[in-house]
Amino acid sequence: MDRPRLAGLTTWDADWAGLRVVVAGIGLSGFAAADTLIELGARVVVVDGADTPENRAKADTLRIVGAADVLLGEAAQGAVPDVEGERPDLVVTSPGLRPDHPLLVAAAAEGVQIWGDVELAWRVRERAGRRTAEWVCITGTNGKTTTVGMTASMLQAAGLTAAAVGNVGTPILDALREPVEHDVLAVELSSFQLHWTSSMSPLASVVLNVAEDHVDWHGGYENYVADKSRIYEHTRVACVYNAQQAETVRMVEEADVEEGCRAVGFTLETPDVSMLGVVEDLLVDRAFLDDRRGSALELASITDTGPLPTPHGVANALAAAALARAAGAPPEAVREGLRAWEPGDHRIQAVATTHGVLWINDSKATNPHAADAALAAFDSVVWIAGGLSKGVSYDRLVARHAGRLRTVVLIGTDNDSLLAALAAHAPEVPVLRTAERPGPAAGDAVMGEAVRLAHEVARKGDTVLMAPASASMDQFSSYAHRGDAFVREVADLVGRLS
Repeated sequence: MDRPRLAGLTTWDADWAGLRVVVAGIGLSGFAAADTLIELGARVVVVDGADTPENRAKADTLRIVGAADVLLGEAAQGAVPDVEGERPDLVVTSPGLRPDHPLLVAAAAEGVQIWGDVELAWRVRERAGRRTAEWVCITGTNGKTTTVGMTASMLQAAGLTAAAVGNVGTPILDALREPVEHDVLAVELSSFQLHWTSSMSPLASVVLNVAEDHVDWHGGYENYVADKSRIYEHTRVACVYNAQQAETVRMVEEADVEEGCRAVGFTLETPDVSMLGVVEDLLVDRAFLDDRRGSALELASITDTGPLPTPHGVANALAAAALARAAGAPPEAVREGLRAWEPGDHRIQAVATTHGVLWINDSKATNPHAADAALAAFDSVVWIAGGLSKGVSYDRLVARHAGRLRTVVLIGTDNDSLLAALAAHAPEVPVLRTAERPGPAAGDAVMGEAVRLAHEVARKGDTVLMAPASASMDQFSSYAHRGDAFVREVADLVGRLS
């Protein structure tokens, strides 16, 4: 429960002045939180365990605009610091910090309230003299960024001022402080962000899918699912769910929503009443129309969902359409929005074709569930895989796709679980290993070796699919670095072959 003063902080114009806040983390969301709180008149101490040149530059900026202090380095984050000589009223944590982080454990032991950046953003979204944007919120193990982009594009096609924000890259707090007054924000939320969110009440919300991921952060799959399900709490108009996954159905059934909120499903099959789905090659709506029992509205064609339509891409488009329709977008805006939307890099991105071999960059596939969607799209695959496993199992993934694997090329330094799954479920599939070079500086050389090995074994009709099913930080700075390295190495290969 909030302390009495915190309970009253529900608008930008509330009495934030003098509030003592510790902001844990100085990354994108942490910096935005600190900057916002300073603007509101709070007294802020920022703590981050990384004493890097980038963080020191951010610290200098915050000190200039009025932060009480910025503490960098491992020694600074073992306990909750004072704020101007007094104990803090609040800790605002960045999503990357696990609940068992020493600072957060200490704050909880002292009874100090902990919010995430999303909780803070929800509490300051209303501001005198400005239009208050509605939120449509998206989470899921995979497909979040694609769906939030599709949703924003559909809303814009409907003539609304809309933006994609949150875990997609633009902090919600930055969007709220822009001079542009938005009608709707399409908000991507990670399970980390949802863990620290309690008062959010979106217009519509969706859990796209759930599969084993981030179990190290959450302390188990059940905790991970519970945090994902928080997105549905207090939803006002539509809880959108994946009708083909029992977990998301159960989440909606158990959610404490606002009176009048509807459950709206999406499916890759013919939709039932109050669902969106597929009929032949069309995306159709049987939820947001008067005669739901007797008819359906055509929204778009499967070919409108992207240059390489895939089942999970169609599912993402249906979920986005449900959110946009809940926010009032007409049917034609769904089609126009899909056609205007441009897929992001590193998501089943066709890179090149060499002598009948298709090269695909899906570096965003950082877990088995994402790699499953990519593997399912192709028939004969030379699979570049491996990295940091995050404690997940690969047995189901390998067992399902063993028949389409021609060769596996391993990158990464944490592949014991993947190797065990390959030995158990695909023992006849050759496995080629790159040298185990640790550290982000090794990434380019590792990817060069992986592309060379893949080229040596690929034959006409194959797809070389770089969908690692693992995190990237053992050998790359990010999944984007990993994908960019792949694209660059394939381009070099094409140049040598031409």
